[in-house]
Amino acid sequence: QLQASGGGSVQAGGSLRLSCSASVRTFSTHGMGWFRQAPGKEREFAAAISSSGATTNYADSVKGRFTISRDNAKKAMYLQMTSLKPDDTAVYYCAVSSYGGASTTPNVYAYWGQGTKVTVSS
Repeated sequence: QLQASGGGSVQAGGSLRLSCSASVRTFSTHGMGWFRQAPGKEREFAAAISSSGATTNYADSVKGRFTISRDNAKKAMYLQMTSLKPDDTAVYYCAVSSYGGASTTPNVYAYWGQGTKVTVSS
């Protein structure tokens, strides 16, 4: 089970930190990811991190502004978002991959959280 939190409303240029807690027994062996879905749009990849945290991947749209991290001891994953833009407005979902890598492909993610809403106003 995954629980995402930390969403909210901010003005453009602001920051938010999303958290995802996982009750997955083998958490440290799974890659993790953040995906987002804006109103009226398809769900899209935002960021991913490998099981050890050594490898990360980012969508071009968030690269340089978002930082993904994880704490395997706490079975938690984070997404630090800075320089937020109105285009970042979306529901953000955390997910657990069936594999250990930092995959950008939704199909390899077996478990999904319920999402946390981020609204960025101009």
